[in-house]
Amino acid sequence: MSVTFSDQDKVTLRTAAYGAVALLSAAGAAGGSPHKIATDGSIALASATGLVGHVLAEKSTGVDLDGKSVAELADRVLPALTEAMRLLEEQAPAEAGNFRRTVVVALEAAVRTRRGEPGPTVAEMTHKIIGALDAAAATPEVTA
Repeated sequence: MSVTFSDQDKVTLRTAAYGAVALLSAAGAAGGSPHKIATDGSIALASATGLVGHVLAEKSTGVDLDGKSVAELADRVLPALTEAMRLLEEQAPAEAGNFRRTVVVALEAAVRTRRGEPGPTVAEMTHKIIGALDAAAATPEVTA
C-alpha cells in the first residue's frame, strides 16, 4: 500500500523531528555546546530511512522553529511529536516505530556529544520529548 502524506502532514513530521533536536539544543545551551547538539542530532535525522527518511530529507518549507523562549518552542514541538506519531499510526503504522526510533537516535546522538552523563536540563528535556512521542498511544483521537 502506498502512503501519500499531505503537505501539512509532512510539515508536522519535520517540525516534530527537527524541533525535538532544537529543544534538546536549547536545553544544552547551559553546557556550552548547543551547536554541536543541533549538528549531531540533525545528521542523525538526515540518516533516517524509509518513508520517514524521505519526508525528513525534503526541503523543510513551512517548519517554524523560531521562538522567544524554549517554552514557546516546546508549545509547538511537543504537540507536533504527539500528532506525528498519531498520523503515522493511522496512515503508515510500520513507519510510526521508525519515526520514534529516528527521533530517539537523534537525541542520543546529540547527547553523546557531551562528556559524561547529560545534565539535568538535557535529561528532563529528553524525558519530555519521549513523553510526547508516547502520548499518542495514551490519548485516543478526539472526533467531532
